Amino acid sequence: MLGISACLGGVACRYDGGSNEIVALRNLVETGQAIMFCPEVLGGLPTPRTPAEIQGGDGFDVWRNQARVLDKKGNDVTEVFKQGAITAFEKMHELQITELILKERSPSCGSGMIYDGSFSGNRIKGVGVATAYFIQQGIPVYSEKNWQEMRMK
Repeated sequence: MLGISACLGGVACRYDGGSNEIVALRNLVETGQAIMFCPEVLGGLPTPRTPAEIQGGDGFDVWRNQARVLDKKGNDVTEVFKQGAITAFEKMHELQITELILKERSPSCGSGMIYDGSFSGNRIKGVGVATAYFIQQGIPVYSEKNWQEMRMK
């Protein structure tokens, strides 16, 4: 089974209350080929919510306790992001999800690029907190930018 970021399937769960719908991905959900989830919502964050970025590294660094996730107001939301990743993984395991398509640049779901933690729009190479956890658990992760590569395998 395929898992996708809920925002890519059209669910209004982004920090700003919007979505990043990709019709082809929504269609996979509608035809029973994919299941949607949002690690940030599963961690207990509301929609909308204050934007957050990883400061001091990427998602792998967060799990090594070398970086933190802070929202734009300065609140540390690291543990909420970690809990969301763990809860999402537990649900994925129950549903036998073996591949993921996640939202690039997200502090949870980014798989190649994330924001640099300065809230300036600057991007750096790296992965989000949930993506790092899923990769550590052996789950292949793709983004909305490269998911077609996965479908060709």
